[in-house]
Amino acid sequence: MLSPAERVRLLIGGQVHEDWESYELDSDLLVPADGWQLSVGLPLGGPVPAELSAGATIELAIGDDTVLSGRIDEVSLRVARGEHALTLSGRDGAAVLVDCSAPVFVAKLATLEQIVAKVVRPLGLTKIRIDADATRTREKVNVEPGDSAWDVLARVSEANGLWPWFEPDGTLVIGGPDYSKPPVAELILRFDGAENNVLSVEETRSIAERYSVVTVLGQAHGTITESGKNAEKASWTDEEMAAIQYRPKIVTDHECETQALARDRARKLLSDSRLKGRTIRARVLGHRIVAPGKPGDGLLWTPGQRLTLLSEPHGIDATFFLIGRRFSLGMHYGGVTELTLKEDGAWVLDAHPSKRRHRLGKNGLPDDFKEQAP
Repeated sequence: MLSPAERVRLLIGGQVHEDWESYELDSDLLVPADGWQLSVGLPLGGPVPAELSAGATIELAIGDDTVLSGRIDEVSLRVARGEHALTLSGRDGAAVLVDCSAPVFVAKLATLEQIVAKVVRPLGLTKIRIDADATRTREKVNVEPGDSAWDVLARVSEANGLWPWFEPDGTLVIGGPDYSKPPVAELILRFDGAENNVLSVEETRSIAERYSVVTVLGQAHGTITESGKNAEKASWTDEEMAAIQYRPKIVTDHECETQALARDRARKLLSDSRLKGRTIRARVLGHRIVAPGKPGDGLLWTPGQRLTLLSEPHGIDATFFLIGRRFSLGMHYGGVTELTLKEDGAWVLDAHPSKRRHRLGKNGLPDDFKEQAP
């Protein structure tokens, strides 16, 4: 039996539903919309509650802590001999941005805040927060017919070294990780089992979609005072990958209007490439962080946290960034959380530029990242 602090609760239409037979609640900073699925058996011949309908707004909570706000995408009712099962699935507030086209518009001298509002407010999203020390004013933004709202939002965010995601209360955040936060937990996997607190640890290394050098070619539109430019170019090199194999990547980006934008875009693309090269997945009991020897209800595992991992079988003793997590109901263990870990300091650049000079080394750019001379 799950404790009250670990129970998944669905809040919809003023009603609360719990006691699920299975569930999965995903959250990943690199995936546009966080997804969820709940399943429960119904009494044979029993009705489906009227409020459980596709399109209904919901909140999902674990104990008293909200973990997601969104809508039901699908309601599936399976009836078979001796079986009457209901499955609900949906996504958070990013779903409408992924599914729908952005408003078509052209904007000049627009700030990031103005562009974001123009993209998302027509789709019913009103809670927005820009979480960055500084952003750029764009000379020109041109949204073409057919561009999805999420693609536009991601593009303008990346141009500022940022990334969009939704918080559990439904707030759209444009920001980045804060690597100055202290680790919230320590995961341990020793050969002798002493202090072990994980069910499993899996490390995957790959060179698929890894690049030794990324070059961005941009262009600038002409203005009243300046002529257009078509040779905005910047390159960055990952020395670690370059030592393995020469793997170049050239990207044409018409949104890179200046040398600075092209440089930031190249660094961001190389950083994303590096992220794909190493992934660690750890499974732990429960959905909360509980310090050893301190019983009670801890914080929920949440993307954006930092933690340390000591795994003797893998030869790992380092700090990692929690990029994603999945809450699920395990057949044998009860509530289980799968944590997806990435190299600390490698994801998203310049989200907190005023702090970066205090966070060199592993919390700034990787040591083996270098800008190439134009």
